[in-house]
Amino acid sequence: MKNATMNKQENTSPDATDSGMYKTVPLDEPLTRGDTLITEVQIRKPVAGELRGVSLMDLGNLDVVALQRVLPRITLPTLTPHDVAKLDLADLMSLGAEVAVFLLKKADRPVVYPNS
Repeated sequence: MKNATMNKQENTSPDATDSGMYKTVPLDEPLTRGDTLITEVQIRKPVAGELRGVSLMDLGNLDVVALQRVLPRITLPTLTPHDVAKLDLADLMSLGAEVAVFLLKKADRPVVYPNS
């Protein structure tokens, strides 16, 4: 079984990972997709167009339906809506929390999330 742990240098530019545009989220319960075991997911800061059809309020509230629409657009490996639906609840919360941090202004992030 292949392991889909992503190597930042392989899949993202150094500037993107160093600037905090990508966050790596380890999964407590890995996902299996065919022969591939997904043990961690990189999540990227979305741009406005990737949030089409989704309420910012719903994303901020970690609404499951909103996360199922947005996460496939901003994750490496790309999670499908079915993958998101199969996520362990703790893993969904971890990914959703990173999305919520991305919605904050840079100046507000250290106040709300000191470790981000």
